[in-house]
Amino acid sequence: MRQFLDFEKSVAELENKIDELRHMSGPDGINIAEEIARLTEKSEKQLRVAYAKLTPGQKVQVARHAQRPHTAEYIGTLIQDFTPLAGDRLFGEDKAVIGGIGRFQDLPVVVIGTERGSELESRLEHNFGMARPEGYRKAQRLMELAGRFGMPILTFIDTAGAWPGIDAEARGQAEAIARSIDTCLSAPVPVIATVIGEGGSGGAIALGAGDRVMMLEHAIYSVISPEACASILWRDPKLATSAAEALKLTAQDLLQLHLVDRIIPEPLGGAQRDPEAAIRAVGDAIGAELPDLLSLSGAMLVAQRREKFLVMGRDGLT
Repeated sequence: MRQFLDFEKSVAELENKIDELRHMSGPDGINIAEEIARLTEKSEKQLRVAYAKLTPGQKVQVARHAQRPHTAEYIGTLIQDFTPLAGDRLFGEDKAVIGGIGRFQDLPVVVIGTERGSELESRLEHNFGMARPEGYRKAQRLMELAGRFGMPILTFIDTAGAWPGIDAEARGQAEAIARSIDTCLSAPVPVIATVIGEGGSGGAIALGAGDRVMMLEHAIYSVISPEACASILWRDPKLATSAAEALKLTAQDLLQLHLVDRIIPEPLGGAQRDPEAAIRAVGDAIGAELPDLLSLSGAMLVAQRREKFLVMGRDGLT
């Protein structure tokens, strides 16, 4: 069953009507194809109008949509011969971060991403994509593996942030995130990071310090969630919509601020309406960015990556 967002109510009514008409058509001689075509055209038009003027608050809803494709689906479609690797060799396995080695367009790569899960059972298994220190230390291990064997690193980001529990803090959450960012910045191989849904706080940046940082059209990327921001600033999480506007968390805002490098178009109505098309678009974007990066030496990649993020800080202070 397709899940509709609040601002899609008019589209939902039309699509429900279309479904009813399709069930009515059959061998009884009733021909309603023309009415279905008319309603379909009207539905697509309303969808196009709605998505052409999404507010930041609505973008947050789309980015968090439960039916958007997740990291596991991107890996399953884009990566051939994928071999998952588990554990941080220090404490244990964290399924909020998945990763391993495989081939992207016949090129050996290391893939790392945060995985939310799709149903309640898998969401609990993956802790809703919120990693503990061992998840970030596993990411470090895989990045170092990629550096040793000269394999590009592809990361997929979809998380509300790192797990804020006492157990995570006790095992060094802040240090694990900081070292993961450092490992990402110092990897002597191409690093391409893609925000496919929600990129939240340091939990996202830990996998996002790449040569190229890309975002899907309706993804979000922010230092804090709108709800948490509203709670801190105004002590009222109901003002999350206002916070979303102030945070400049949309792909379009971030591209304008030169904090991301590319926006990847989504199918009409968002990636959740056509996951296969969204995944193909991401694969095409990665394929377009890789050749230039592969032509650079490891030292040049590290130097350019370092300068890229230093410029963000300098520009922000001027």
